[in-house]
Amino acid sequence: MTGRLHVQRLSLSNLVPSLGNSEALIESPNLSPRQPVSALRLEQGKYQLQPLFWGLTPPWLKVLDHAPHCARAETLTSRAMFNDAFSARRCVIPVSGFYVWKTQPRSKQPYLVTHVARTPLLLGALWCRYHTTLTTFTDSTALISVPANACLSSLTDRLPVVIAPEALTRWLDPATPLAELKAQLVPAPLELLGAFPVSKHVNNPAYQSSSCAHPTGPMLRWAVSQEF
Repeated sequence: MTGRLHVQRLSLSNLVPSLGNSEALIESPNLSPRQPVSALRLEQGKYQLQPLFWGLTPPWLKVLDHAPHCARAETLTSRAMFNDAFSARRCVIPVSGFYVWKTQPRSKQPYLVTHVARTPLLLGALWCRYHTTLTTFTDSTALISVPANACLSSLTDRLPVVIAPEALTRWLDPATPLAELKAQLVPAPLELLGAFPVSKHVNNPAYQSSSCAHPTGPMLRWAVSQEF
């Protein structure tokens, strides 16, 4: 399950041409949970990019360390923590990639998962609001995870759900029927994502060098010949 994001040099204006006056994108080559992350939401019919705390914190949560940074798609309608947010408060987290760790006999090897063309990805997520006073509040978020596709299942069993740009408005619209939303909670197309090994320096969340994204081996990606 993804616990780090790569957010660098995203051309959101090309991906979301109608993006309104928003806050600056929070960039990091190694963004970890319990930190602010930029999220796209639909407010009064306009796309807005705003910072959210990465770790879903409903008002009744007593221990911040228990705030989940990911929510399994299979539990969105059955767990009280996720149900209301899935019904009415959805967002996407724009990223240039995200990290997964492949279990090996003596260690875990980090991989950076990206679009095969290295273009931005929109990761499906939930958000909620916690009022600290009558006039102040904190908004928080959790990514939604789905089973990994056949191409990347050798690295990890789950990946964040990727929302297609053409489905963005329907995903963010609170009025979209649940059946339509659930239809989007599927593994990414085989040809969409690739992954390559990176330095184990990524294991340290304090490591913020651009070298986090430097490949140390070839990209794992789906080949057309694999379909036959």
